[in-house]
Amino acid sequence: MSTMLTINVKNFEPQTQNFYFFQQPALYTGGGQVYSNSLFSQSLGNYDATGAILTFQVNLQFYAGIQQANQPPQVGSSSGFSSASRAIELAPAQGITTKPNDTTTATVSGPNTSLGLSAPVFVAGIQEGSFRIITPSFTSPPYYNVGSAVSVMGGIVLSNFVQANPASNTDCQPILKYYVQTGSYTPGNVMNFTQSSANAALCDFTGGYGVANVNLKANGNWDVQLQ
Repeated sequence: MSTMLTINVKNFEPQTQNFYFFQQPALYTGGGQVYSNSLFSQSLGNYDATGAILTFQVNLQFYAGIQQANQPPQVGSSSGFSSASRAIELAPAQGITTKPNDTTTATVSGPNTSLGLSAPVFVAGIQEGSFRIITPSFTSPPYYNVGSAVSVMGGIVLSNFVQANPASNTDCQPILKYYVQTGSYTPGNVMNFTQSSANAALCDFTGGYGVANVNLKANGNWDVQLQ
């Protein structure tokens, strides 16, 4: 599975606007509070004056991600630094006999190890539509974030995550909903999802859509057309 989801943005407000993009947080089993990162940010001039369109693309391939951090997540700050990711499949529905590679095991930084994720394998009993990250025993600090990563604009970014617990399983069920909001958030910085998603443009790709055409109208309202 590998295809692109595309969001095309036009700005009909008179002034140049900054836009940033982010994803609906996944559903997690294991771990605590769920955090979100900004994925991409760029300015865009008035469409009538410039003809400019801002295009955001993300690969539909699912990725498991792990990231090392010196502190717990803080809104407005980078979520961490060193990271690793693995393309991964999602657990099937009950009764389906296929065996997707839905589980990866993390290694954490140490005297004789480096941060990483193993090649995924199939593990039975994971909730439908989820993947699993198994974390080993470790002592914080440093801290480790684990969750759903996406391939966006040529790089892989940890989209949403929880702080990993030592010697535990974290199951992650990604959601194919993306948002566009005015303002600027540096990609990879932790955001307040509840605040940012209020009055944002929702691009819901869960119905099998591949393209969202988003207009910021002159009155400040959004218009979203899916195809």
